[in-house]
Amino acid sequence: MPQKIVVAITGASGSIYAKLLLDALRQMQPQPIVGIVMSNNAKQVWEHELGEPSYQQYSFTHYDKFNFNAPFASGSAQYNTMFVVPCSMGTLGRIAGGISDDLVTRAADVVLKERRKLILAVRETPYNLIHIKNMEAVTLAGGIICPATPSFYSRPTSIEEAAATVVHRMLDLAGLTVNDSYRWGETN
Repeated sequence: MPQKIVVAITGASGSIYAKLLLDALRQMQPQPIVGIVMSNNAKQVWEHELGEPSYQQYSFTHYDKFNFNAPFASGSAQYNTMFVVPCSMGTLGRIAGGISDDLVTRAADVVLKERRKLILAVRETPYNLIHIKNMEAVTLAGGIICPATPSFYSRPTSIEEAAATVVHRMLDLAGLTVNDSYRWGETN
């Protein structure tokens, strides 16, 4: 049975992380079942940062942010993993507070209640105490906070390579195989 994955894209800066994640999921074999949900702000940020609405190019199923009939709005659909990338602090706060006011937060609530993998690529700096408390609440509920903080020991030579270090880490956290990921201690 193929993996079932939700990719939620919210309005924080860092659309490159979502793009690289979708690219990686598209290349996986066997092909996972992927549902995409984007906030309105996410679409605006993507177009501003990446220059065009290229999120439309992905053949995964796209869902409106208020479509509560999406399969991953229910635990019975058995989606294994949800990525929120980038994850805005507003989205983090709503997830931490259990506020299911759109498909992103409803799906996150479902993933947490079903004890599946919720990985939030939070994208903000610096953090205030409210952000930290919200990250604590999500962590205590079983979610994983994976800050969108690139690593540099692989000696990335482009923005895409630096951003890929975050995406590869997220895929590792989900238990998904990443063949071209640099591992500490490996020669480059």
